Amino acid sequence: MAENDDDGAAVEELLGTRLGYLLKHTQLRLAEHAGPALAPFGLDARELAVLAVLAAGRPLSQLEAARRLGVDRTTMVALVDALESKGLAERRRSEEDRRRNVVELTEQGRQVRADAEAAREAAEREFLAPLGEKDAARLVTALRMLIRTPNRH
Repeated sequence: MAENDDDGAAVEELLGTRLGYLLKHTQLRLAEHAGPALAPFGLDARELAVLAVLAAGRPLSQLEAARRLGVDRTTMVALVDALESKGLAERRRSEEDRRRNVVELTEQGRQVRADAEAAREAAEREFLAPLGEKDAARLVTALRMLIRTPNRH
C-alpha cells in the first residue's frame, strides 16, 4: 500500500503545478462533495444548472438553453427529457412564435430548484471553507474573469 501512496505523491509532484490537472481534480472533488447535497432532490449538478437557466428569465427554447450552458443539443434534449420525466420542466409552444417550442419550469420545478440551489450553495461554502471567506471569494472572482476573457488565438 505504501507504493500506492508513493505513486500518488509522484503524480502530485509531476502534475501538481499544471492548471488543467488542478482544475479538473478540484471539479471532481467538488462534484463528490455536492452530489450528496443534491441527491435528496433527485438531481445532479447538470440538471440543476438547466433548472437555473430556465428560471432566469423569459421562456427559452432547448437550443437557447443549451447555448447558455455550453452543451450540445443532444445532451440538452436528454437533460430536458429527464427533467420532464421528473415533473420539473415541460415543453410547450411559444406564445410569440407558434413554430417554436420552449421549455419552462413547472411549479414543482421552481420549488425543487430553489431548495436544491440552497443545498448546492451550502455544499460549495463547505467545500471552499478551507480557503477562508476572502480567498474563496477571490477564487470565484478569478475563475469568472478567466471564463469571460476571450481567447486570444
